[in-house]
Amino acid sequence: MATSHHAEHPAGLSRWLFTTNHKDIGTLYLWFAFAMFLVGGAMSLVIRSELWQPGLQIVDPHFFNQMTTVHALVMVFGAVMPAFTGLANWLIPMMIGAPDMALPRLNNWSFWLLPMAAALLVTSLFVPGGGPDAGWTLYPPLSVQTGMGMDFTILSVHLLGMSSILGSINVIVTILNMRAPGMTLMKMPMFVWTWLVTAFLLLAAIPVLAGAVTLLLTDRHFGTHFFDAAGGGDPVLWQHVFWFFGHPEVYILVLPAFGVISQIIPTFARKPLFGYTSMVYATATIAFLSFIVWAHHMYTVGMPAAGELFFMYATMLIAVPTGVKVFNWVATMWRGSMTFETPMLYAIGTVFTFTMGGLTGLMLSITPADFQYHDSYFVVAHFHYTIFGGSVLALMAATYYWLPKWTGHMYNETLGKWHFWLTILSFNLTFFPQHFLGLAGMPRRIPDYALQFTDFNQWSTIGAFVLGFSQLLLLYLVVKTVKGGERATDRVWEGAHGLEWTLPSPAPYHSFATPPKVA
Repeated sequence: MATSHHAEHPAGLSRWLFTTNHKDIGTLYLWFAFAMFLVGGAMSLVIRSELWQPGLQIVDPHFFNQMTTVHALVMVFGAVMPAFTGLANWLIPMMIGAPDMALPRLNNWSFWLLPMAAALLVTSLFVPGGGPDAGWTLYPPLSVQTGMGMDFTILSVHLLGMSSILGSINVIVTILNMRAPGMTLMKMPMFVWTWLVTAFLLLAAIPVLAGAVTLLLTDRHFGTHFFDAAGGGDPVLWQHVFWFFGHPEVYILVLPAFGVISQIIPTFARKPLFGYTSMVYATATIAFLSFIVWAHHMYTVGMPAAGELFFMYATMLIAVPTGVKVFNWVATMWRGSMTFETPMLYAIGTVFTFTMGGLTGLMLSITPADFQYHDSYFVVAHFHYTIFGGSVLALMAATYYWLPKWTGHMYNETLGKWHFWLTILSFNLTFFPQHFLGLAGMPRRIPDYALQFTDFNQWSTIGAFVLGFSQLLLLYLVVKTVKGGERATDRVWEGAHGLEWTLPSPAPYHSFATPPKVA
């Protein structure tokens, strides 16, 4: 029978190696992402340990630069993107009433590309000459001149990109073709909408990065000079091509987080999402604008004034649809019958920290001001407020929100709140002082600094260690919930609405054999 591979519930190692079930693959993605989160976090603690005081203490500058580069690549491509893909695999079929993802075998393959890519990336640190040390943006001439670790990185980026492209195709086909009868596009949950837009962003942006690193590879080994100024190439060309990928990438990391927040806040405010239609249009507008602002990362390369003005105004414009979203979340909470369980605390924390990151983004958008902030710790602080404050906190919110549905058990609410407060306070202790370091002129990616920067760096390092080790509490909580605990009801949360809450807890291996009718 053609569908027999859907019928059985396999066990043992072969279940995880050969599975085509969207829940199994979602689980694999989530555990892989968490492992990479811990690996990338360990690298950040190496960085912060070196920056505890001025001078060179723990690692040499070459290894320090490898840590800053690989930390960023692991966190962006190994932790945050796979985590959101895991959520998409788990939730999209359940939210739209589909039996599975549209292309289940492709789904399996898109996951198994990831461990290979991650192995290449981490192995690059152990080859002669060490890992990539050109920063996560891989700027030439550094990336043209370094050792074979860069080749490992380029191959790893290709595999990570392939995984993302295959995953995106799967998401688009599933959402457009497999919705339950009656579920029009404008009835889809916001999480599904944000992922649909994100998947198109991935399809447009990832091939640009693939092309760029391929050109870099030919510069390194085949005598071309696209980016190598010594042979007549242009390093600024790399910046244009990289950031044409890099800016949509920021929204690839953040839009699914917006979707998560848009599911959680209405549940705990016990009100429908305010301005659903405007949220959908705002999501699409952000995605469109993300492709025409790339050179705001490049104000200092010597662009003509007209170019700088265009990118400045286009960047400021992105604040409008983003502001619409923040307004709608606040309006949803306004006069709602709110309770503050752990997912809601994380959702509010996400809105707060992401808004702060957005405000510093507006500061960075202003060309003459950016000349001062560029390549300083102010940018590091801004980036972490948007990506950790926007994406990672939303992933933690999603974990607490859907974990009872996935496992059938309630997590320990007291420990969940402890985890939230430890995370949010230590995150702000780590990154808030870095704004002042940047404004005072401390450059990023440098292992040493002037004496006057010591105090803020020490606060930052203390915060980083508390932040890192408090994630072990999350690991303990999740494992404990998977193993057992108080039984979760089917709806789990009193204010929750959506097809996934009509399923039993834990969600069965196959959700909707016959599609539900959506009124």
